[in-house]
Parts: sequence; structure tokens; C-alpha cells
Amino acid sequence: MTVASKTSSAATPAVRVLNLAGIDYSLRSFDHDPATRRYGSEAADKLGVSSDQVFKTLMIQVDGTPVTALVPVSGQLDLKALASARGAKKAQLSGVAETERRTGYPVGGVSPFGQRHAVPVVVDRTALEHSAVFVSAGRRGLEIEIRPEDLVMLTNAQVAKIAALD
Repeated sequence: MTVASKTSSAATPAVRVLNLAGIDYSLRSFDHDPATRRYGSEAADKLGVSSDQVFKTLMIQVDGTPVTALVPVSGQLDLKALASARGAKKAQLSGVAETERRTGYPVGGVSPFGQRHAVPVVVDRTALEHSAVFVSAGRRGLEIEIRPEDLVMLTNAQVAKIAALD
């Protein structure tokens, strides 16, 4: 694991958004194993942090409207809780192709920052229990370490209980 440069010419849209906002954050990189499909767990393991602190970014259809949901990798998204938090009846996971088209990021590297199309964001309330959380920086093997309050502010996120924790 290394601390990556914030000014790299290969900066992702997420990194550019954070730089423009002037928010304090760190970039942490690690060697992603292409055989891994549990991207969040891999990030927690390779960064040496709790899986409660690493948040996966999921694209969800809530009554047909796209929403970004952030939940800790130690748990799972509770679709009913998300629908309820949004005042809706039904929520379902978006497909891979739709997620990649809408966000501009590959699955496993979807960041809540700098998505191609802005959508409402809902962050699980457990994020606020930590001094820092980790979210994808826009590619597999690159994570943003950020204060949860800054994550919520920059994404204009709703904070709600949307995770079923293991």
C-alpha cells in the first residue's frame, strides 16, 4: 500500500473534484488482484483498515430513479431501508452496464465523486462513527481516505440507516 499523488496526470474525475473543492483527503493505492471480485474487502485487507471504514459505492434504481448508495463493506445494502429513506416503494441494484454508463467508472472502482451523471446520494449512518472513511477514487486499487462529514457535504448526501451489518 502506498500514498498516491493527488496531482498525477492520471488523476480520476473523483480526484479532480476533490482537488477543486479544496477538501483535505488522502489517496491510498494498492496492487489490485484482477481475480478478486470482492473489491471492498480487498481494499480493507490491503490498506490494513477495518471493513467498517471502507464504503462500497452502489448504483440503485429507487422507484425507477437512479441513486448512489454508500454502505460499509462489512455489511450489505438493505434495499427496503433505502427505498424507505427515499420515500419510495421499491429499490433494486442497477446492472453492471448501466452502472458503468451512468457513472463513467468500472464496477469495483465506482466513486461517489465525479460521476458522469449526478444522482442523489445516500450514505449509511455508520460512516459518521469514524474519523475517516474510504471510498473508491475511480479505479480498482485506488481509494480516497476522507472525513465522513466532508463526504456527506461534497455529495450533498442524505444520511440514513441503509446497511444490514453482518
